[in-house]
Amino acid sequence: MNSTINSAWHNFLSEHGAVIKDDQVVSFGQPEQERKAAVTKSVLADLSAQGLIKVSGEDTVNFLQNQFSNDIREISPQLSQLNAWCNAKGRILASLRVFQVGDDYFLQLSADLLDATLRRLRMFVLRSKVTLEDVSNEWAGIGLAGNDAPVLLAKQISRLPENANQVVQENGLVVIRLAGDTPRFQILGQPSVISTLWQALQTEAVPVGYPVWSWLEIQAGIPNIVANTTEAFVPQMVNYSTIGGVSFTKGCYPGQEVVARMHYLGKLKRRMYLAHVETDTLPEAGENLFPPGDNAQSCGKVVQAQASPNGGVDLLAVLQIAVAEKGDIRLGSENGPTLQLLNDPYPVDNKA
Repeated sequence: MNSTINSAWHNFLSEHGAVIKDDQVVSFGQPEQERKAAVTKSVLADLSAQGLIKVSGEDTVNFLQNQFSNDIREISPQLSQLNAWCNAKGRILASLRVFQVGDDYFLQLSADLLDATLRRLRMFVLRSKVTLEDVSNEWAGIGLAGNDAPVLLAKQISRLPENANQVVQENGLVVIRLAGDTPRFQILGQPSVISTLWQALQTEAVPVGYPVWSWLEIQAGIPNIVANTTEAFVPQMVNYSTIGGVSFTKGCYPGQEVVARMHYLGKLKRRMYLAHVETDTLPEAGENLFPPGDNAQSCGKVVQAQASPNGGVDLLAVLQIAVAEKGDIRLGSENGPTLQLLNDPYPVDNKA
């Protein structure tokens, strides 16, 4: 077991029926029913698949401002933010949610990227008065989603964050409202506090594995960069300029010139789409997509994919726009199953 799951929290989940594989809750014993519950009921998920880095010190804001794609100065204890950390070529190394507790800032990202991100970020500290540490083991995070989720959560705290990215901090809880047509909340706190909250919520919400939560993220069109897709995409390719993950006025950060040039001078050639494919095999993040035809070249990649409650697989995919508009895209090879492009979960234009 790695440091992303607190041992007491791990034991609590196991005692409550969690099936844990590779430090991720894959289900609570009924994966098919859990997927269907995400459509008709409120669901409750463990978010240990996301790691947490704490950044502290008097130079924290300036340090993060010089590293990430968004304007860190806009973050407050009441407002979180999506960010991309890019290499010099503008390719995303990690996608992050950044939030503030007291004077400290927290970076939430895919756990499989945490160690590499922490090591590389520390290389840029130099003389800055900044400390970065992995605190995944000190916190627990859960997700609550469903049409009744606001009502269930309102029984536990006095006020709710109403709009996407807003934060309420109360009784040792950090509650973040997430984007999407289905009301969704991410809740973080000390494992003992989260355990108590879980017990209260599970009386009316269905516990589900992380794959179900990931499916809800896919439906909301929120990309999650993992080890298989690190350095694969420029922020605009995963719709970060649409969903508020990029500031074009904040100033310099690694890859900023590439991202800005695409925005001001270029026409976007690839963007992210929501899609469905009839297959019994779950595609891996980073799997290539192709147009039909002999010797066809890859026209895109899977960002993330999960089994659909209605069968088959739903996924987010970065595709060449010109190929997507023709509408014939195959998974894995030019002869693979055909993708069905679905309605975008938010308005997207093809500008960068």
